[in-house]
Amino acid sequence: MDSSLYKNVSTSRGFNYHYLAVAPQADKPYLLFIHGFPSTSYDWRYQVTYFSGLGYGLIVPDMLGYGGTAKPTEVEAYTNSRSSKDLIDILDAEGVAKCIAIGHDWGSRIAARLADLYEDRFIAFAFFAVGYIAPCPTFDMDEVFALTKKLAGHETLGYWGLLTAPDGSEIIEKNFESFFSITYSGDLNIVSTHFTPSGALRAWVESGQTTDIAAWLSEEEQKVHKEVLIKGGLTGPVNWYKVWTSGFTAEEDKGVPIRSPAISKPVFFGATTNDIICVPKPQIKLMKKACADLTVHEFEAGHWVMVEKKDEFNKVLGSWLEDSSCPLK
Repeated sequence: MDSSLYKNVSTSRGFNYHYLAVAPQADKPYLLFIHGFPSTSYDWRYQVTYFSGLGYGLIVPDMLGYGGTAKPTEVEAYTNSRSSKDLIDILDAEGVAKCIAIGHDWGSRIAARLADLYEDRFIAFAFFAVGYIAPCPTFDMDEVFALTKKLAGHETLGYWGLLTAPDGSEIIEKNFESFFSITYSGDLNIVSTHFTPSGALRAWVESGQTTDIAAWLSEEEQKVHKEVLIKGGLTGPVNWYKVWTSGFTAEEDKGVPIRSPAISKPVFFGATTNDIICVPKPQIKLMKKACADLTVHEFEAGHWVMVEKKDEFNKVLGSWLEDSSCPLK
């Protein structure tokens, strides 16, 4: 990622955001790429090269708690609506009237809230791995655990126990190599045994176990990821989970409109068929109800599809952007 393309802006709530900005060519629109956990704008490196080459404008921020962006320790700072407003502030600073929002992982949650609150500012929405999720004014973690287990056929969210624990970020930082290796493991058996069951990730990380990292993530890429995450610490990143279990998200969501359909603009969902956590089938079913104009593509890939299947990802997303069902003006 070219550091000369990055800018900084202070949002309306006083947080500095560090983001990559590329102006569009001709009549191409802006694409807003929103990363998830535990990541930075670097997640989108292959998309930045590809889509800027096609003339698209780009806004690619380090989200709150990551990279060159502010890292508040207050959990309530990380709610979806507040974070969404931060991104609107960035678009305003760049003079972007309308764009296409593209989210992955937690970035998809923010893209969903942008659709709920600011749909008129967007041409279309794309979600990868994690689909659209409606406001949850009565969020209950135990109920969510039970429901996701029922829908997926296995426990999927047990890792939340470590990430939301008072000592979670400290344990991860102390045993970072262990945490990083399983997060980017290409071994589905390791993930299903030591990541998703309740208590398993804490046991794995505290014991310092490691596993082979997926072949699609080069040693140089690993180095970049590790350096930026270690430098910034994990206190901010885990707050993206704590803001849910603390009740701040549910309280905020009481004021978010619930519509049917939830999104009237064109929507793309990139499902990840080898993703043990973000299981495609139940998400596709929910999105068909929530989105008036939905296109689904199933990638034979794990969670980090934008890297693992970068060429297919770029080609498929690019085709959808150019399709008549996704108007660019």
